[in-house]
Amino acid sequence: MSILNKSFYSQPTTKVAKQLLGKFLCRKINGKLYIGKIVETESYLGKKDLACHSAKGLTERTKVMFEPAGHAYIYFIYGMYHCFNVVTEEKNNPCAVLIRALEPIKMPSHTNTKSCVPITNGPAKLCREFQIDKKLNGHDLTLDKKLWIETGDIIKPNQIKKSKRIGVDYAGIWKDKLLRFYIKDSNFVSRTRRL
Repeated sequence: MSILNKSFYSQPTTKVAKQLLGKFLCRKINGKLYIGKIVETESYLGKKDLACHSAKGLTERTKVMFEPAGHAYIYFIYGMYHCFNVVTEEKNNPCAVLIRALEPIKMPSHTNTKSCVPITNGPAKLCREFQIDKKLNGHDLTLDKKLWIETGDIIKPNQIKKSKRIGVDYAGIWKDKLLRFYIKDSNFVSRTRRL
C-alpha cells in the first residue's frame, strides 16, 4: 500500500469522497499503529454549499479549508465531539470530505476487531478511538508521521450507495443533495438507515 498524495486530494470533492471508500485511515499513537477502512464519507462543496462551514467565509475555524488539498480539517461540535475531514481541490476553494465511519482493521487497544462495530461507526466515535482532535487540525495527510490515508481495497461503483447528508436540515436546498456515500452492505456505516 502507498500513502495518498496531493494529486489524489486535489480532485473534485465528490470524486474524492467516493474514491476514499475502501482506503485505509492510519494513525500512530505511542508507537502503535491503528488502521481503519473508510466505509462512509460526505462531500462538502465550499462556499456555495450552505451545509459547508466555509459557506460563511474565511474564519479562524475554517482557515484550514482554504489551504491546499491533503490537509486535515478537524472541528469540535456540541462541546464534546471531534470530526475529521480531508481538505480537497485547489487552494482557496474551501471544500472537504467528512470521514463518517470506519471498519476496524487493526486496533491495538481492542483484542477483537470483529466486535468493534460500535466504536468507529460514526464521525465522533472514530475520532475518539483514533485519538483525532484539534491538535491534528492542519496536519499534512501526505506524510506518514501521525495521521495519513493509504490505498486499500478496491470498491467498485456498484458497491457504492449514496444518500442525503446527515444533520444538515438547516442548509436549504443543500440538505437534499445526495452527497453522502457508503459501501453497500457494510455493517460499519453510521447509525442512520441504509438505502
